[in-house]
Amino acid sequence: MAFELPALPYPKDGLEPHMSARTLEFHHGKHHATYVATLNKLAENTPFANQSLEEVIRATAKDESKVQIFNNAAQSWNHTFFWNCMRPRGGGQPSGDVLKAIEQSFGGVDKFKQQFKEAATTQFGSGWAWLVRDGSALKITKTPNAVDPLAQGQTALLTCDVWEHAYYLDYQNRRPDFVQTFLDHLVNWDFVAKNLAR
Repeated sequence: MAFELPALPYPKDGLEPHMSARTLEFHHGKHHATYVATLNKLAENTPFANQSLEEVIRATAKDESKVQIFNNAAQSWNHTFFWNCMRPRGGGQPSGDVLKAIEQSFGGVDKFKQQFKEAATTQFGSGWAWLVRDGSALKITKTPNAVDPLAQGQTALLTCDVWEHAYYLDYQNRRPDFVQTFLDHLVNWDFVAKNLAR
């Protein structure tokens, strides 16, 4: 069973003007596709070839000898998750259980956004900012390179990719502007609610 590159959940120009079709052509069509293709090569003729991405990530996260498999499996998973964290005409305010959980954990949506943006902009080099459920609490974390909440026993609710290729074509070196735009105009709160309900 080969790992596959999933289709984007919206057209390539569906997130414009906040994220361009050109960015998605490169980010999804080149970067994400390469992680999937590399993972298939590395997993060929191993037990990993018949496992889910989640199983591969958990099995390889703490094994230095499997770091290449982990990096490509985690990046394949992270990117699929990231695409679903966005939607056309997204952003704005959460509602329902997500709003309650954010208010309880962070003291309000504005404080959540401020802390999430700080995590995303202070992640040195390549990585990710996450909203996670850790036990019964919501937390904001940041991870370097391919590391994700699955590898740390947490449940991912939302992520923002802060590798340069995620934003450079549209925002150049202005990572804070990209993260603010992500929060204000792109977040798919329905997807966050679905993850919280699991």
